[in-house]
Amino acid sequence: MSNKRSVTIARHRTSISLEDEFWMALAEFAAQDGKSIAALITEIDQGRGAEARERASLSSAIRLYVLKRARKMP
Repeated sequence: MSNKRSVTIARHRTSISLEDEFWMALAEFAAQDGKSIAALITEIDQGRGAEARERASLSSAIRLYVLKRARKMP
């Protein structure tokens, strides 16, 4: 089931819709890194560049980040 949450990125509020499993994974990764979910999402957003922002949604970028990071786990 998809769950929409509001987060602050670059000093503005935005809503992100992700499935619960992605929210849980994002929370785990943020905790492992010692940062908030909002801080991790900000890093994901900044890391994708202006061109990628025009092509894909932030939700998609987050899903790809979670998938890539999960694949690296033992």
